[in-house]
Amino acid sequence: MLARWGIRIGTSLAAIAVGVLVSSAVLDKFSVNATAVLESTVLFWVIHIGVQLLALRVLVRQPSIALAGLLALASTIVSLIIVNAIVSGLTIRGLQTYVFATLIIWATTSLGDITARELIKRRSPRR
Repeated sequence: MLARWGIRIGTSLAAIAVGVLVSSAVLDKFSVNATAVLESTVLFWVIHIGVQLLALRVLVRQPSIALAGLLALASTIVSLIIVNAIVSGLTIRGLQTYVFATLIIWATTSLGDITARELIKRRSPRR
């Protein structure tokens, strides 16, 4: 059980960091320094979990796959806005940059989640 949590947390943090770095490399109006990558990754992870839990508890009565995807995108952009306001070494300028950064980070976190599931599945003994 503890190993599963470790795998999920590790892949999630790595996926967020990759998303921030890819956004910085691809988007002209997205810049981040080395310290801010670490700060924004951890802060983004905490805020993202909080926003998703709050939204699931308060807003969602009948969960569906489409609603889960929309919730993931919404919590990603909310987290990104908050992280940009708090972390001094992260700068995002323009609505278009926010949209593309959200899509990039959402995609990398989705891939991280898929990777975590596969790693956990490989670790599990066959029953």
